[in-house]
Amino acid sequence: MSESFVARAAWLRAELERHNHAYYVLDQPTIPDAEYDRLFRELQALEAAHPELASLDSPTQRVGAPPLKAFPPHAHGVPMLSLNNASEPEEVAAFDQRVRDGLETIQAIDYAVEPKFDGLAISLTYEDGLFVRGATRGDGATGEEVTPNLRTLRCIPLRLQGSGWPARLEVRGEVLMFKADFAALNARQRERGEKEFANPRNAAAGSLRQLDSAITASRPLSFFAYGLGLGADAMPVKTHAEVLDCLAAWGFPVAAERRVVQGSRGLLGYFADIGEQRPRLPYDIDGVVYKVNRLDWQATLGFVSRAPRFAIAHKFPAEEATTEVLGIDVQVGRTGAITPVARLKPVFVGGVTVTNATLHNEDEARRKDVRVGDTVIVRRAGDVIPEVVAIVPEKRPTRDLFGGEPLHPPFELPKTCPECGSTVEKGLDEAVARCTGGLFCPAQRKQALLHFAARRAMDIEGLGDKLVDQLVDAGLVHTPADLYALQLEQLAGLERMGEKSAQNLLAAIDRSRQTTLARFIFALGIRNVGEATARDLARHFGDLPALRQATLDQLQAVPDVGPVVAASLASFFAEWHNCDVIDKLCQAGVVWVAETPVADTPQVFAGKTLVLTGTLPTLKRDQAKAMAEAAGAKVAGSVSKKTDYVVAGEEAGSKLDKALELGVPVIDEAAFLKLLEGQTEA
Repeated sequence: MSESFVARAAWLRAELERHNHAYYVLDQPTIPDAEYDRLFRELQALEAAHPELASLDSPTQRVGAPPLKAFPPHAHGVPMLSLNNASEPEEVAAFDQRVRDGLETIQAIDYAVEPKFDGLAISLTYEDGLFVRGATRGDGATGEEVTPNLRTLRCIPLRLQGSGWPARLEVRGEVLMFKADFAALNARQRERGEKEFANPRNAAAGSLRQLDSAITASRPLSFFAYGLGLGADAMPVKTHAEVLDCLAAWGFPVAAERRVVQGSRGLLGYFADIGEQRPRLPYDIDGVVYKVNRLDWQATLGFVSRAPRFAIAHKFPAEEATTEVLGIDVQVGRTGAITPVARLKPVFVGGVTVTNATLHNEDEARRKDVRVGDTVIVRRAGDVIPEVVAIVPEKRPTRDLFGGEPLHPPFELPKTCPECGSTVEKGLDEAVARCTGGLFCPAQRKQALLHFAARRAMDIEGLGDKLVDQLVDAGLVHTPADLYALQLEQLAGLERMGEKSAQNLLAAIDRSRQTTLARFIFALGIRNVGEATARDLARHFGDLPALRQATLDQLQAVPDVGPVVAASLASFFAEWHNCDVIDKLCQAGVVWVAETPVADTPQVFAGKTLVLTGTLPTLKRDQAKAMAEAAGAKVAGSVSKKTDYVVAGEEAGSKLDKALELGVPVIDEAAFLKLLEGQTEA
């Protein structure tokens, strides 16, 4: 036998033992499951081809790792063996064939099928129906007794319900953490400035294996039962499906997605069905488990050295894998959010080839300390954007072969936007940095146009998502100012845009030239400036030049404008690209009626309620409303006895009728303006 085979087998044994210790004992995995499985299969293949390589200390002869000395050891009444894995349909068909061969039958086999939970396997011992002991799987024969911690899980019954259980019983199952609970736990960890957990499985394992059970009690752990150990032979049942029904009757949570199917076709159909449900399940699973349903057939098939012949785990495509970081770029989102993205050496994970993975934000990239050249663990679950989970520290390239300084520096966010050159800023208490060139930045172009045209902004009817996509993709519109230069022939040539539709859109754009200052400010899409804030700013400053020149202190003098909003306004108006677009909008004929600043506005309507109805001769409804509110009025939507004035225009309807019925004073636009100017007394 070649010495290379001996050396390779020795290296594989040592490497797998190292990862076993990191995963099962320290709860600090350094490689993803898929990589561990690959190494394990390679060692299995070597030992199968060269039996003389097998040894008693080989990881193929046992499961897991020895327990921590901090917990008392517990010998399982029946060993907790792991399952062999399948990853391809052909392997599932081969399993079904082996089962039929072992049973010497050609009939279709009934299989009990259920999700494969991604948590921590445990065994619960009951005596006369009372929970007396709980332990982790450990190395399969001996685990760690964690009874006080398991008692804190409310989903584990301390006394069995119903009847029919053996005097001594071992219940097998999985401790895990639901996705929502995991997210809430990590949020609390962040608030406390403590280390976050990498995934729900690690969070569950770390929470269960606490020396202080009070810590376990504070963690949102869950449990699902999936089988029996000691005592199974005394059960008056004939199938595994009946065992699960008994567990449910005794008070244990059992997977609702369990079924009984026939043959390999039924197995693969269930796998596809659960795979489709997987993103919507409240907990993580990494595959499904198939077990021969009849218990007597399970006994006939028996076991191999480390796994039962009657069961197999069919695993989903790896959701985690390791690869190398080739570079770190930044992307600019539709709202200006700056996201660092790791450019990766292509790796197959989660069923697709991944070349990019998000680092979320600058703080997250620094916390994980991801650098160019690093070997990283990448995760992809379902349709979720791939993310870098962690680096593999021992594989970081250094300046020389014997360690020393890292070869590449830490990641730093650029100071300017890579799309438009505008300043990149991060607001107070914000994790996400943003480009300040909202009206100009190409990455934000479509979002800026949609917001500008919205009903509560410039109200350009007919300018929706699909049309904005066409205008931008055709190069016809770069900023909102370009909308006012569009020509009929340009619009009529667009897909699903005939001449009549083009004329309607041009008419809507033309109408939008007459607006209010509040609408215009809101339409600019300034970060943290909503409709109400835009209205407050318009009332306070009266016109745009005063707002553009305002200092931080002057901005914060506006009601409800604090440091965050003031900083957003200052950054927006400090960016020359934005000011250039605003100037071009004004040159295109966008106008509004300047208001008298609140400080200088006579509060002639202070304490009074007005209702507007009908079409006024010169004022738009929003303009009249803004002017009335600036003068202290409350503008209501309906007429009541508490209404002081109804301002009526042409085609006034039921509101006018109601005012006349109640005797509420009705005035026209001219009288309204005279009241505002103080020519008459309100």
